[in-house]
Amino acid sequence: MFKNMIIYRIAPHWKIDLTEVEAALSQRPFMECGATQERSWGWAPPRGQEHGLMAESVGGQWLLRFMVESKVLPGSVLARRVQDKAARIEQETGRKPGKKESKELKEEAKLDLLPMAFTKQGAMWVWIDTEARFLVLDTSSQGRADEVASALTEALPGLSLALLDTQTSAQAAMAHWLSTQEAPPGFSIDRECELKSADEEKAVVRYARHALDIEEIQAHIAAGKLPTKLALSWDDRLSFLLTEGLQIKKLTFLEAATASHAGDDGGFDADVALATGELRQFIPELIEALGGESERGIGAAAAAPVSTPGTVTGPAAAPLDTDPGSAPF
Repeated sequence: MFKNMIIYRIAPHWKIDLTEVEAALSQRPFMECGATQERSWGWAPPRGQEHGLMAESVGGQWLLRFMVESKVLPGSVLARRVQDKAARIEQETGRKPGKKESKELKEEAKLDLLPMAFTKQGAMWVWIDTEARFLVLDTSSQGRADEVASALTEALPGLSLALLDTQTSAQAAMAHWLSTQEAPPGFSIDRECELKSADEEKAVVRYARHALDIEEIQAHIAAGKLPTKLALSWDDRLSFLLTEGLQIKKLTFLEAATASHAGDDGGFDADVALATGELRQFIPELIEALGGESERGIGAAAAAPVSTPGTVTGPAAAPLDTDPGSAPF
């Protein structure tokens, strides 16, 4: 539970109880794609039980589960079907289809193929900390996070969200930590980072399983390359990869964290208690390490829902996934 994190701030005016959340999400349950449906999404019971609750509370922490199913329709297969249809028209009429007709042929070919396409499913954990006013999504994709956040703001009346914003950008902080070889209190620098130049060449240097306390890295930063990813540990309890966009990837709960829950049964409640218990302590310390939360981020969440950068106001559309190698989440 929670391998990645994208964090949103919840506006202080939002008040709702769990039964209202349950009722709202029950209006949009996840259903598998129909024969000619490209993509389907909805809410599923977090415990995985059929007809179970859509919103669970464990120790006062709310857990939701967002699910997506999409048809796997490779672009090469679709293109070949369109070519076959175009060739048939040319053979029967002696003319090549025009641009408009080719577009119609593509839609027709897609409808032909969708009933035979394989499907893939993906799910995302959604954690709402009503006391600390954080919404945390288990994804490393900002586009997917915004889709789920938009679905929530549509379903839950009055909910207004803004991406977590700190006084010091993650990139500036990572550059400082690497240059000085001094991590903030409670944190330590691990053995992975990526540096990218800001010039036209966009040169990239990556270090993996490599000590980062070397002059070479300091020279790269002095020459204008900035960190886009940096592996860190927190309090010997969590390891993670911090990105320039303040996303958390490769989140791992270390032995010190899991040992404190060694007597738990390993079920859903125990997993939630472990994850939320550790992360509720980690998130404020990460914010402090980045100079504290900015007034801009807090203000964006507190404002009425409007279409401004950083705020989430409505559902986001998602195209048909034609890449068989990617996953919905």
